[in-house]
Amino acid sequence: MELVLKRSYFEEGSNGALFLAGQLICYCIELPWQNNIRLQSCIPEGKYRLKKRYSPRFKWHLQVVDVPQREHILLHPANHALRELRGCIAPVQQLSGPGKGLNSRIAFQQLKQLLYPVFKRREPVFLIINS
Repeated sequence: MELVLKRSYFEEGSNGALFLAGQLICYCIELPWQNNIRLQSCIPEGKYRLKKRYSPRFKWHLQVVDVPQREHILLHPANHALRELRGCIAPVQQLSGPGKGLNSRIAFQQLKQLLYPVFKRREPVFLIINS
């Protein structure tokens, strides 16, 4: 499975639309592009594998693996990139400004419902990020 995140860049944050087979799944918010600086920047455009991950803080969520010069890049709920993200990606139902969105928990649950059965079948899931 390949998801495509189509990104737009702004000073206050990055906004994106997440697609599967050309169909919109949800929107995403991220930090602005700051040359891949850890904790300050969204990750570089490219193709990444996703996996299921558990942590006490976020419970079951998604991790973007093999990001150059970065680690622990997650997909998890957040509605304001500059306040709540440190390089991760947050799905949202609606964009409300650069790096801001609404109803992230709902969008994240919908994304998990789509992807977790694929992980259960042990099929690979990739995230392609471009602008």
